[in-house]
Amino acid sequence: MWLQKLSVINFKNYSEAELGFSETVNAFTGNNGAGKTNLLDAIHYLSLCKSYFNPIDSQQIRQGEDLFMIQGTFKKEEKNETIYCGLKKAQKKVFKRNKKEYQRLADHIGSFPLVMISPNDISLIIEGSEERRKFVDNVISQTDSSYLDELIVYNKNLLNRNALLRQIAVSGRYDPALMDIYDQQLILSGTNIFEKRKSFMLEFRDIFNKHYRYLSEEAEEVELVYDSPLLQNDFASLLKRNLERDRLLERTTAGIHKDELSFTIHGMPMKKFGSQGQQKSFLIALKLAQYSFLHQQKGFEPLLLLDDIFDKLDNKRTTKLMKMVSDKDFGQIFITDTSRDRVESIFNELGVEIKVFEVEKGQVS
Repeated sequence: MWLQKLSVINFKNYSEAELGFSETVNAFTGNNGAGKTNLLDAIHYLSLCKSYFNPIDSQQIRQGEDLFMIQGTFKKEEKNETIYCGLKKAQKKVFKRNKKEYQRLADHIGSFPLVMISPNDISLIIEGSEERRKFVDNVISQTDSSYLDELIVYNKNLLNRNALLRQIAVSGRYDPALMDIYDQQLILSGTNIFEKRKSFMLEFRDIFNKHYRYLSEEAEEVELVYDSPLLQNDFASLLKRNLERDRLLERTTAGIHKDELSFTIHGMPMKKFGSQGQQKSFLIALKLAQYSFLHQQKGFEPLLLLDDIFDKLDNKRTTKLMKMVSDKDFGQIFITDTSRDRVESIFNELGVEIKVFEVEKGQVS
């Protein structure tokens, strides 16, 4: 699978742009703030129906305009597929595949798998557990359509149970039978999600370790650990044990919405004890593991988007990374960099064809 063409209208800082891509490596070069990353984000929209950086769709519309449009043509299994995304202010986002509109955006997720590596990924290390759960959910959702449905159901059930807890606090009336109904709904979807996360992590951890060992030349000992309250107790027992606390705090305090993915280096938290270079290597290995997992599950190469990838990586690790992604196991790649000479030099040395686009103030040449 590869992206042949991309068209954007009134998207972020672009009034209009139309690009044709190489099947191998495509680089967007130019100064910071020129709009290089915005082109990666447009590609991200076509794959995952949303921005990688900002969850508010209306804020992607170019200032002073009323709508944005993104369209891409993919080559997939010898067929051309056209994906369209459009949004007018105060209206619902429209998403189409070959001119047929999706009724549910969830039905598109996973059809055109993609992995993005960006400086923003540092949030996976320094922010709270929600960021790391989102990462796990993103990977699994691109390979298992029922998983996304389970997540939607679980979050709805969680909202309902929390609303009931607040209602009990206000009215002082507690109905055990009603609470049991809400518990059973939460347990069903939550247990299914837990089993899928646990199964995924068993496979994913080994893939991650392989990539990190390659990038670091086995110089550091790192670990990826999945932790969930359901590893020690069944969900029903947890809800029962925490009921009084839940009533006091007016929210559900135990469940898969508390799952954690911890990152360590030499047995210590990566957040506190990893250097900037080690953290960057960890994140890149994490995303390359995501790529490998998607490749294995889908049977074809996802798109790989590398945003400002050379920042904070030493030359040795940069060379190893570029050598890896130029291998036959990787498909189409999109890269942003401030230096055209650097990116051309790296891939010329590797003997890999590269197409370079110069970006300046929302103009591409």
